[in-house]
Amino acid sequence: MMANVHSDLLATIAGIGGVLIFASLIGWVLQRRYSPNGENAVVENLNDRTRAWWVMAITISVALLGGRTGVLILFFICSFAALREFMTLTNASRADHNTLVAAFFVVLPVQFYLVWIGWYGMYSIFIPVYVFLLLPFVSALSGETRNFLIRISEMQWALMICVFCVSHVPALMNLTIPGHEGRGVLLIAWLVITVQLSDVLQYVWGKLAGRHKIAPRLSPSKTVEGFLGGALSATAIGMALNFMTPFTLWQAGLMGLCVTMMGFLGGLVMSAIKRDRGVKDWGHAIAGHGGFIDRLDSVLFAAPIYFHLLRYYWSV
Repeated sequence: MMANVHSDLLATIAGIGGVLIFASLIGWVLQRRYSPNGENAVVENLNDRTRAWWVMAITISVALLGGRTGVLILFFICSFAALREFMTLTNASRADHNTLVAAFFVVLPVQFYLVWIGWYGMYSIFIPVYVFLLLPFVSALSGETRNFLIRISEMQWALMICVFCVSHVPALMNLTIPGHEGRGVLLIAWLVITVQLSDVLQYVWGKLAGRHKIAPRLSPSKTVEGFLGGALSATAIGMALNFMTPFTLWQAGLMGLCVTMMGFLGGLVMSAIKRDRGVKDWGHAIAGHGGFIDRLDSVLFAAPIYFHLLRYYWSV
């Protein structure tokens, strides 16, 4: 069984590598023809994105090959970085110092520890119940009431998105699915590939055929044509990769539509927050992609839904 898992995973990684090599060759040709001195912004952005994807693909591949431990460490780091990015755009003040310390160095590690030991009954409610009820007390003890509701709401939303939702990716490896034992890493690979390809293909379809904007005030680059083309293309790829999952072909199609839709909605929600804060990106950690949240936003919203659908309909 484990040999088959590694074989399927290596084949998937090799396929991703082939796609990136192809994209790099296209970028090289476009740069020589249209942007030899870096004057074409679109070509330069494309090449920046491709180089960033190489780094991200290698990092994710190493984590997946590392199994449960590698996946947990990777997404713990991503969660910490995403929470840091989110908190830089909030109204947190000196009065919230202890609350921030608790969020980063107590709540986040405990959530991932609970995932590590597989305690579903606790990691599924730890943040949305216990932390949401008790953490505000820490800020209240400071005695600072100015913007208290705003500060606490932002903190809770940050933990929900950047910690709770992210932790559902490694939690996929805790699921016991008949006939699919020991293949949790492939469930993660399928989710990441399908959702991230949807983002990429929505961008490509939008550039090629985009005419009608979906939400111009939130994300001017998103179009109806781009969304439909990207979501349907990514769903088709997800169906072709159904060997990585317990899904039949039509089930992979339905799940693909579900996660790509959640990813799209997540992107709009996070864009709304950025517009509210007057920033273009969440950060600048990834060249051509912005910050960690800019790359994780789709997965953030898709992961919990994907996890619970798998748990309730396929897991035992």
